[in-house]
Amino acid sequence: MVNLFDSEIKVMEILWKYHEVSAKEIAKILNKEIGWSKTTTYTVIKKCIDKGAIGRKEPNFMCYPLISVDQVRASEIEKLVSKLYNGSTDLLIASLVHTNKLTKDDFEKLMLLTEEPKE
Repeated sequence: MVNLFDSEIKVMEILWKYHEVSAKEIAKILNKEIGWSKTTTYTVIKKCIDKGAIGRKEPNFMCYPLISVDQVRASEIEKLVSKLYNGSTDLLIASLVHTNKLTKDDFEKLMLLTEEPKE
C-alpha cells in the first residue's frame, strides 16, 4: 500500500499529467500554483523517491511516476474504509447515499460497474 501525504500527491499530480518532468520544472509549477519554494518542492520530491513513488534519471534530474493515480486512489480508499468504516465498504456506500453525496446517476453508474465481468 502506498502512503502519500497531500503534499506528495501535489507532486504526483504533475507527474501523472506530464509523465516525465524535471525537478526544476515541478518546482516552477508548484511555486506558481501554490507558492512553494524550490527547496520545499525538492524535499517533497526526495520523500517520494524514498517511498518508491517517483523515479529519477539524469540529465536534468528528470522525474517520472513509478505508481499510478489508480494505485494511490485504491490505497486512499482502503485507508478511509479501514479508518472510518471498520473495513466495511457497505457502510461507506450507505454513508454516501444517506448524505446525498451519491446521486441517482452515480448509483446507476455504480450498478453498471457491478454488472461488468471482472478480469
